[in-house]
Amino acid sequence: MKLDQQRDEMLSLLRQRGITNQAVLQAMHDVPREEFVLASFRDDAYADSALPLTHKQTISQPLIVALMAQVLELQPSDRVLEVGTGSGYAAAVLGQLAKEVYTVERIGDLAITAAETIRRLGIRNVHVRFGDGLKGWPEEGSYDAIAVAAGGDRVPSALFEQLAVGGRLVMPLGPVQDSQKLIRIRKVGEDRYKEDDFGGVRFVPLLPETD
Repeated sequence: MKLDQQRDEMLSLLRQRGITNQAVLQAMHDVPREEFVLASFRDDAYADSALPLTHKQTISQPLIVALMAQVLELQPSDRVLEVGTGSGYAAAVLGQLAKEVYTVERIGDLAITAAETIRRLGIRNVHVRFGDGLKGWPEEGSYDAIAVAAGGDRVPSALFEQLAVGGRLVMPLGPVQDSQKLIRIRKVGEDRYKEDDFGGVRFVPLLPETD
């Protein structure tokens, strides 16, 4: 099956699974997922499943990428922080929806590869940094939205601090991988937030904070 046909089937499945935001659907159509997967998985680029990357990491299934983008409620003027660049695919999708995306990756090889892919595709509003995502990217904050692409049992305090009042943070929360839920935190004051639960997910765990 050709990749364009697989992409159309992916979009149909996303609609069936509750992705209704037309801008998100268009972004999922426009970003070539096959450019972000390992060469050996190129024929499976639009399958509704996570795919392996190097260093025991994964590229999230399309449904999760689309769901996180949808619940972030992005506007074209938004500035976004992503923690856990991975392949760079989700950052590229977010870049279709927001003004600027700043994405941080702990694994140097992944950060380099993601930055090269994003540059090769001519995406100019997605900025990749090699570093500890738990510390965010404070020099570029504050952010209207933050996406955390790894699971943990709490929201890192540095990320909440870098979220603007009125901003949204989406992250898998749970003590273990099998009990994670996708949670949206909406910051309604400097020390106050509202929380929404979007159901069970499975993400690789956040790595411990570095010194």
